[in-house]
Amino acid sequence: MIETLHSGDPVTMTSRLVRTPSVNPVLEEGGAGEREVAVLAAEWLLGWGYRPVVTEVAPGRFNVVARRGTGHGPSLLLNGHLDTVGVDGMADPFSGAVRDGRLFGRGAADMKSGVACILAVAAELAREEIPGELVVALTADEEHASLGMEALVASGLRADAAVVCEPTGLAVMPAHKGFLWMNVRVDGRAAHGSRPDAGVDAITHMGHVLVAFEEESRRLARKAAHPLLGPASLHAGTIEGGSAPSVYPDRCRLVVERRTLPGETARDVMAEAARVLERAQERCPGLDATVEAGLYRAATEVPVGSGLVEGLRSACRRAGLRGAVGGMTAWVDACFLNEHGIPAVCFGPGSIARAHAADEWVAVDEIEACARVLADFSRRFLMG
Repeated sequence: MIETLHSGDPVTMTSRLVRTPSVNPVLEEGGAGEREVAVLAAEWLLGWGYRPVVTEVAPGRFNVVARRGTGHGPSLLLNGHLDTVGVDGMADPFSGAVRDGRLFGRGAADMKSGVACILAVAAELAREEIPGELVVALTADEEHASLGMEALVASGLRADAAVVCEPTGLAVMPAHKGFLWMNVRVDGRAAHGSRPDAGVDAITHMGHVLVAFEEESRRLARKAAHPLLGPASLHAGTIEGGSAPSVYPDRCRLVVERRTLPGETARDVMAEAARVLERAQERCPGLDATVEAGLYRAATEVPVGSGLVEGLRSACRRAGLRGAVGGMTAWVDACFLNEHGIPAVCFGPGSIARAHAADEWVAVDEIEACARVLADFSRRFLMG
């Protein structure tokens, strides 16, 4: 088993990575975090002649970074995240078993198979002279706040291009959506349930806000769509309010998620939300509502005609794949790289539809194909 792992077989490594729990502890109580899986990846990289650096970016949360090459040519960053979402509802979350051409377990698709493909490339290129520099960066906490990627870009890391091996079904995805969480507050006036003359129902008033946001959602769906990502969208995420059935609620809180397209800013979305509240107030003159910006992550994109995208597509076609181009509807850590001047696209095995599922799996042939494409592309890119 050790010899197989150190030869860089991506399927075997995927299974071993899945069998090493790395549930994000912020998302599930008792989650193991990235320590054990980071040490495992670092040991493999060390065995292939790299000098991996394991960094604790927050208590119990770890990045792994390794480099190889002369540094006298182009530099390429291969990135994947080490954490997974929780395992509630899964019968055998860390099996890593292969059945009927599928590898099962938490993280199989999102994204331990992608990490395994990165490591397979590292193993293969370790046996060759590389004029450029290969940078392997495995990061923590992508599933929550991206502490690992934030620390990586803050360290001053540079590269000429990057591939983030999120599950794309082996399509090249140069664009991804972003999001803004908006905190909406409606205030009313508490009163006994028998005193409609004294109370102001904050929950009922929030209903007008919800209707106005629903209308805005329909408006967004009618707007011109991004060629890879489709239209922007919004939805109500969480809502809470009131204190007891017999009391007019004096408060109601709503969190709305707005999925953004490249070029849209948080300022744009907040101006849009202000107009939504104005429309709600026209219908409900007594409405006392405010909206504040919460967590924001930008949508970014790399031109479809760029050398990075075309290089990956050509490598796909050499491997007998279509070289399809698509859009990543989910937000991904490629955002941080693009914003820091490192062009980044997504390409990896598995389907985003299987990510986080109770029966998460990835096709074995996709893992193998991804590793071949990524090695071919990386070698040619680093040759300049």
